[in-house]
Amino acid sequence: MEKATSSAAPAKIGGGGGSRRQSDLNRSFKLAIRSLLTSCSKQELAKAFSNFSNAEQESLHRLFIQVITSLHKMVEDEFESLCLETQVGTALETVEQLVEEKNLDPLFSEKSNIMDAVQNLSMAKRNEIHYLMGMLEKAEEQNRCLQDRVELLRQKMPDDSGISVVMEKV
Repeated sequence: MEKATSSAAPAKIGGGGGSRRQSDLNRSFKLAIRSLLTSCSKQELAKAFSNFSNAEQESLHRLFIQVITSLHKMVEDEFESLCLETQVGTALETVEQLVEEKNLDPLFSEKSNIMDAVQNLSMAKRNEIHYLMGMLEKAEEQNRCLQDRVELLRQKMPDDSGISVVMEKV
């Protein structure tokens, strides 16, 4: 299949300066319409119109190429007109500026996302609290064990007051 070519120069979309986003949009649109509006080869045309003479087929093919080329130009011009009318260029420039500002702002960068930092800090503090609570429970358990031992030892030992009375008599 042959592709019809358009002689239209690349136009700036929506007015304003030619931003990268504008040129990407323009290029993408032109590629899309070129793939949609393709001309057929002379062989395909001859096959489709086999009952026509060679001269008629040749004329029909030239006419078809002219129509496709004209259609390309009209669609591109209409696209350009719609972009100017709806101020696509201005909107794309605004988007580009916002993206640039976002990339320059350390609070919005992926490297220092505030919400991630808050969440990480909260999780670390929760983990630390759980660890300290566990340590406190262990210490309380050890303290209870020591108190129980002391109490057991007091119960097993004879009364100190009785020993002291015997010692005084001696």
